[in-house]
Amino acid sequence: MVKVLGPAMSMEASGQIGGVLVFSRWKGRPYARSLVKPSNPKNPAQVGIRSMLKFLSQAWKPLADEPKATWVLLAKDTNISPFNAYVAYNVRRWRENRNPAQSYPAAEASTALTVTQALTAGQRNILVGLTPSGATGIWGFVIFRSAASITDINWNLAIAVIPADGANAVSYTDAPLAAGTYHYRSAVIMTDGKVTVGCTDANATAT
Repeated sequence: MVKVLGPAMSMEASGQIGGVLVFSRWKGRPYARSLVKPSNPKNPAQVGIRSMLKFLSQAWKPLADEPKATWVLLAKDTNISPFNAYVAYNVRRWRENRNPAQSYPAAEASTALTVTQALTAGQRNILVGLTPSGATGIWGFVIFRSAASITDINWNLAIAVIPADGANAVSYTDAPLAAGTYHYRSAVIMTDGKVTVGCTDANATAT
């Protein structure tokens, strides 16, 4: 960051010029920097993290008061909001190949459930249908995809994290896909963070 005085032949400037420089202010001082065009990379690790961040963000507001209250103390200890404490803690668990939890700390005491996974191939897409074996304590599902058989699930193979109420089947359309064979495996997210792999590896071929 370069400190400037009288930028662009003026007393103050803001915005970009020529697609090369950006003028702005930082702590009351004008400065200029090179224009950086944001990218939207979609490598597996970033897709996995973004999927979980989306799930956590959407799941916060509907949470009941009791689980929300458990994040207050952690938030005070780290001087952040309860929402940010909830996201930071659960993303850290996600990176450790553990499931997120609605309450702090994660109890991981529930009974692991299974899920029936059905794949329907289409043109440049594959429909993943998930039906849980029970309705108690299910918070969501994680769908993992790979070009090879998935023997061990890993967060960087996750392509979607889907909210669920445990009582109903859900589906996800994986698209667009290049023609080829893809392997899928799904896991159940329990409300207390219980780690459970819901089904075995299966594959389908998109045309």
